[in-house]
Order: sequence, then C-alpha cells, then structure tokens
Amino acid sequence: MQAESLFSPSAPYTIPMTAGRPAKFKRSAFGDKLFAARQQMGLSQMQLAAKLGITQSTYAGWERRTTALKPECISSLAEVLHVSVDYLLGHENGGQRKGGPVGKARRIFEEVSQLPRHRQQRILGIVEDLLAAQRIAR
Repeated sequence: MQAESLFSPSAPYTIPMTAGRPAKFKRSAFGDKLFAARQQMGLSQMQLAAKLGITQSTYAGWERRTTALKPECISSLAEVLHVSVDYLLGHENGGQRKGGPVGKARRIFEEVSQLPRHRQQRILGIVEDLLAAQRIAR
C-alpha cells in the first residue's frame, strides 16, 4: 500500500510562521533594550551582527543572557542602533537620538512593523520607489 498525500502540490503554503524558534531564556533589561532598538531599526539579528562584525549567535546571546560586554561593544551597539549608551544601560528613558516620523506617518509605520517581514519589505520597496520618483521630479 502506498501513502497518499492529503495536500495538493499546487496549493499555496498559508500557515503563518513566527520568526525563529521560541526563546529558552527570558531577556534581561539590557536585552529588552537591545531588542526594542533593533526592532525600531527594522534589523534582524543577523543583519545587526554583520554590521557589528560578530556572529548572529553571539548577538543573540547579548539579547537573551546576562553578559558582560566590553565598553567598545556597547559603544558600537549604541552607534549602530542610533541610541545612547545611557539608554542601553538603563540610565535614561528615551532611546532614540534621531527623530522619527510623527503623527499619521508614525501610526502607519507602526502598523507596518506589525506585518510579516516579507510584507514589510514589499511596502518599504514601494515607499522607496515613490521617494526616488519624487527626488527625480524635483
């Protein structure tokens, strides 16, 4: 007797999947700050690790475990994430050094940030195309 598939090979794969596997460790306060700043920048752990010149697993450890970092690593993190060192260390409440979108633009981009990554990339591609066309039109 031969096994018979219940799924059609032409049917689209529609089961929503979360990014990555479930965490084994609860984030520290420092890890929470790193995670929030990385999400604000729209970077994956791998992308941020590449900018810092480290491996993704090393960076993941910084977000998930209590880790002693060299001062130059903290400084590099703050620079790449556009936050202050004081913010990362929990000495101030505000995180972003640069102003972001406000009003309706902020609400729209916050809503976009809740979408799956592939949809975010499509939307950002459209926005970038529109901005490029606007620059050419000037």
